[in-house]
Amino acid sequence: MSIEIRVPTLPESVADATLISWHKQVGDSVQQDDNLVDLETDKVVLEVPAPVSGVLSEIIVQDGSTVKNGDLLAMISGSDTEAVDKESAVASEAHATVQSDIPLSPAVRRIIFESDLDPALITGTGKGGRLTKTDVQDYLNKKTAAKPIAVKASRPEPVVETVPLSVDTETQLDSRSARPEQRVPMTRLRAKVAERLLQAQQNAAMLTTFNEVNMQSVIDLRQQYQERFSNKHGVKLGFMSFFIKASIEALKRFPAINASIDGEDIIYHGYYDVGIAVASPRGLIVPVLRDADQLDFAGIEKNIVDFGEKSKAGTLSYEELNGGTFTITNGGIFGSMLSTPILNPPQCAILGMHAITERPVVENGEIVIRPIMYLALSYDHRLVDGRDAVQFLVAIKEGLESPAHLLLNI
Repeated sequence: MSIEIRVPTLPESVADATLISWHKQVGDSVQQDDNLVDLETDKVVLEVPAPVSGVLSEIIVQDGSTVKNGDLLAMISGSDTEAVDKESAVASEAHATVQSDIPLSPAVRRIIFESDLDPALITGTGKGGRLTKTDVQDYLNKKTAAKPIAVKASRPEPVVETVPLSVDTETQLDSRSARPEQRVPMTRLRAKVAERLLQAQQNAAMLTTFNEVNMQSVIDLRQQYQERFSNKHGVKLGFMSFFIKASIEALKRFPAINASIDGEDIIYHGYYDVGIAVASPRGLIVPVLRDADQLDFAGIEKNIVDFGEKSKAGTLSYEELNGGTFTITNGGIFGSMLSTPILNPPQCAILGMHAITERPVVENGEIVIRPIMYLALSYDHRLVDGRDAVQFLVAIKEGLESPAHLLLNI
């Protein structure tokens, strides 16, 4: 009896996907729920698990192919329980200590077994210190990068050597100067990001306004209540929750900034879905915090931590990345002093946070040192007037410099 492996139902508005790589080859034994292949869409990577245990008898679609809903990918022959049990027994015996001490997902276990790795040497970033697929791949990349690449040379002419990097990429050394070059195909995510950013610049009258905010009050409040907050809620009190709260209050006062343009119509959103730009191993993604106005500080921080863990593990769902009425991006975590963020279409505004730096400022006629952050608001001038954009940023500044306003809703 043969079982068909087909492309699962793709998220709404996703027409197709790219088959990245097969994790099993023809003739390999597979266990139920083993990840057979990865499919990359514009936003997420989908894993296709084995519905039953058996033997992969045929691969129909090869790496790099474009597939659609329901396309036939491969065939699994009737349950080869003997082979599977034997394989499982060998793996269990060889890794009994590892499995009893370190819980591993099927995908992570497969990579560790095939690469002959000791999971105890890998730092887990998942919930409770669990190893994620990204942790193992990063470890492999670092391990590979640590190995020196030998380049043979003879006189008078150097010998050109091709060093394989992966199945689809290679580094070729220039025969005269031995300068490496690497050509890689653009991922679907990177291509989609490029398309949307170019669309934002071509189709919007984008303008940016700036301001600065004294972060001393927020820093003092965090230091005063950090321990009690962490003990009660199990999560640290970060800066992002203050910015989200301040942004929501400002959005309520200036609803055009929470709106979007659809053709010749303006859509005013009566809800506040805040996108938070995150740098993931695959590139820039923007998970969306739904109904952010209904969350307290702890709820916001827990969702942010969850987004961070999922982005590293590559497990964010399409629903978590879709939509949004306003976006916040924090270049400050990478040391950015000032930037002009690009709109996230069809949204009409995005707030840019930057690094907090001690600077001299004048207070009550005296020069004092304060922790200052520069803020940037990029907006679509077709919908948002300059006055509203400036006042919106001032409202955020006031909320952060007097955080009691956010807590008391005044």
